[in-house]
Amino acid sequence: MPDSLTGNDLPHLRHCLALAAEALAAGDEPFGSVLVGAGGEVLAQARNHVNELNTLAHPELELAQWAATHLAPAARAAATLYTSGEHCPMCAAAHGWVGLGKIVYLSSGQQLTQWLSELGAPESPIQFIPVQEIIRHAEVAGPANGELLQEIKALHVAYHGARNSKS
Repeated sequence: MPDSLTGNDLPHLRHCLALAAEALAAGDEPFGSVLVGAGGEVLAQARNHVNELNTLAHPELELAQWAATHLAPAARAAATLYTSGEHCPMCAAAHGWVGLGKIVYLSSGQQLTQWLSELGAPESPIQFIPVQEIIRHAEVAGPANGELLQEIKALHVAYHGARNSKS
């Protein structure tokens, strides 16, 4: 476990993995996120719905929108968004505009890009940019390593491997 991740992060990261697996089972790319309050309570959760709804149905964006509607600014700033993958630029911008707090992720955008390349998956239409380059003063922890990282990678391999075998 990287120094930036703590034992308190692990249950929430495992929750993200479960949501990512749920997304995969529904035919979506495996992404899942959990918004956790300052006291450690889960406030909201979301999984990827890109194939089911539209290309903008990312869990991080859904949780930023939920927070904007349901939480006061101080509660948003004190919340932590746990996610299976580092935010894309769209989700990072939403996170920053809403004023959410810390981001903790399992895999980085750089890792995902490498995995997709190794799998021969189509190139993403956007460039992944570290969230710290989009959100001013972002507090970020991740990526994970070991078993957790291998689990999220396996979900991406399952999704993109199945898609590539159909083409």
